Amino acid sequence: MKAVYLEDINKPFTLIETEKPVAGPGEVVVQVKAAALNRRDVWIQKGRYFIKKYPAILGSDCAGVVTELGEGVDKVWLQQQVLVDPSADWGDNPRVHSAEYTILGMPKQGAFAEYVKVPAESLYQLPLHLSFEEAAALPLAGVTAYRALFTKCDLQQGERVLVTGAGGGVALFAIQFALAAGAEVWVTSGTDEKIALAKDLGVTGGINYKTEDWGKKLKAETDGFDVIIDSAAGEGFVQLVKLARPGGRIGIYGGTTGMIGQLNPAEIFWKQLSIFGSTMGTAQDFANMVRLVSEKEIRPIVDIVYPLEQAAEAVRYLEENKQFGKVILKVS
Repeated sequence: MKAVYLEDINKPFTLIETEKPVAGPGEVVVQVKAAALNRRDVWIQKGRYFIKKYPAILGSDCAGVVTELGEGVDKVWLQQQVLVDPSADWGDNPRVHSAEYTILGMPKQGAFAEYVKVPAESLYQLPLHLSFEEAAALPLAGVTAYRALFTKCDLQQGERVLVTGAGGGVALFAIQFALAAGAEVWVTSGTDEKIALAKDLGVTGGINYKTEDWGKKLKAETDGFDVIIDSAAGEGFVQLVKLARPGGRIGIYGGTTGMIGQLNPAEIFWKQLSIFGSTMGTAQDFANMVRLVSEKEIRPIVDIVYPLEQAAEAVRYLEENKQFGKVILKVS
């Protein structure tokens, strides 16, 4: 089969011919129709991911067709169109993953290939309203957004939500899920164009975080937020604490701008704020996310689709932060 291969840290992605995987007990082989890129793939190439096991075939997200069943797998799955939960070994504590927790695409062979081997328990029926490319956009980013919004921050209908970094995969799912739940949604972005695109999705308003005193201006316009979903951290996090309403909840799933600046503790305890760290999700989170997408017929935002052979170009495109939505590889 064809697969996208990463030999080592800072090496280019290359297309190779390699052995097709074989399903073991409790496993299936999925013919990958489409796979999605994540920021995780960029960090792994740069050697900035906590697991370092090279060479590797990356790719956490995929949708496709089951072509082979291992021993003990229900025959109903054969030839089914499926979506794959990339998590494995979360553990028994729903509050935090276990030390054995892994994500598809390192250390195990990932989905940037014509076929991938996964546990049968990771399979979900492809939502009927989605294409393979749309469905492939869902898993990692979708479950991360769902857990941050609902499992951690307990978003309620009618609340006001701020999502930072509109344009990224998780941020866009947070926007779509919050809107589907009946929330009023606002965004930040580094470009006015992405704010305008977010408004086309139903967002009420937004502000460019490059604007001077952006936090004060947003506070004056909105009177604050019940829930804030953030991927940036850095100095801007201080503004998010100021923007949170009394009793507000802040969910943080990334740190693209680095260490958080100096916070005033009184703003946290006097407003009785809750700050939640969150990433990925349990099998229940994933099932709930797929159910929400199916019931509300939410369509993931796909920015651009590359053929598998152009995976290196796709990674560079993602790294340049030009996208509004997910970057997809069309495999077969």
